[in-house]
This record gives sequence, C-alpha cells and structure tokens, in this order.
Amino acid sequence: MPILVDYPIMIFPLEELIEYNKNMYEITAAAARRSYQLSMLFVADDDEVKPWVDENNGKVVSLAAQQVFTEEIKFRLEAE
Repeated sequence: MPILVDYPIMIFPLEELIEYNKNMYEITAAAARRSYQLSMLFVADDDEVKPWVDENNGKVVSLAAQQVFTEEIKFRLEAE
C-alpha cells in the first residue's frame, strides 16, 4: 500500500515570475525585504496568530513574493 503524504500548496506566483521582464535584482530585493517585514510581524510581542499566517501556512517568503509580483505592495530602492 502506498504511503500518501499531504503537502501544503505553494502560493508562489510562478507565472508572474516567468513573465517578469524588468530588473530582477530590484524585485528580488523587494521580496526579501518584505519577507523580513512579514517575519517581524509574525514574531511580534503578542501571542495572537495573525490571519495572514493561517491563510498562507506561515510561508512569509511565498506571501512576500506574491505581494510584490502582483503589485499588492509597491516598492522602490533607496539610494545608498
């Protein structure tokens, strides 16, 4: 009898990634920064589980990428 394993669905926006034709460094940096922001919200000082954590199975990197690629959030690089 085969062993069935239930894997969570990935929410990474692959189609948007493939079709993205702008500066890949900028969007990668934006997604990385957004991942950090979301992870800090995830470990905030209260013990309340955030709704977006449950909705995305705690996957802040996938959620950040989705937000950036679908333009749910806007980003810009800061001058050094």
